[in-house]
Amino acid sequence: MAEDEQNDRESCSFLVRATEVARLLGVDDVAMKPEERSARHLAHAVRKPLLERAGLPEELFAPLMAAAVHDPDPSFCRWFVEPALYAFGRRRVMAALVDRLRAGTDVERAGAVRAWYWAHLPIRADRSPAYGPGGVRDPALDESRDIKDAWLEASMQVFAEATDLRMRHRVLLDLPTSRAAYPPRLHKLLASTRASAQAHPDGHIRRWAAGADHDEL
Repeated sequence: MAEDEQNDRESCSFLVRATEVARLLGVDDVAMKPEERSARHLAHAVRKPLLERAGLPEELFAPLMAAAVHDPDPSFCRWFVEPALYAFGRRRVMAALVDRLRAGTDVERAGAVRAWYWAHLPIRADRSPAYGPGGVRDPALDESRDIKDAWLEASMQVFAEATDLRMRHRVLLDLPTSRAAYPPRLHKLLASTRASAQAHPDGHIRRWAAGADHDEL
């Protein structure tokens, strides 16, 4: 598929997701004529109300995550991830991104990697009333150590299975190189990933493996 055609498809997919979020929020901008609508305009229109509400309905979770992973801009996808963190919790957001990485299309996997960065945003009581009643938040909403481990595992599995070099870059190059960053159950998979990266023809991937070797010294 030509790159321009791929970009057009991704833009169309993002517009569909942004339109659904705007519709569920009741944002007036969604009433614009389809030919006058743009995904970025709608994303901007929903950004403030998403963060200003004390809670978001359950039906918004899936559309928010879909918009986050289909937003092609690595900076602006924060506009969908951040309100989801406050309203639904870091644990649930991260788990949804792990699911996309494991079983999504290549477009969704790439979007999950972009969104994963913003899923680590610090959560502050003064940022959104959805933080919790009276500024008190249930810690269980944001407990995510095991989900982060699941992300490491899924990333290494995708690296082993992917045939597209860009996808292999996306899932590997941001992974920690230190063995100590991985739980014991993943050490065998890490060793296999490092061995594959050491023998890979791509220099960026080999450099990741070299960093892993250095951390073991």
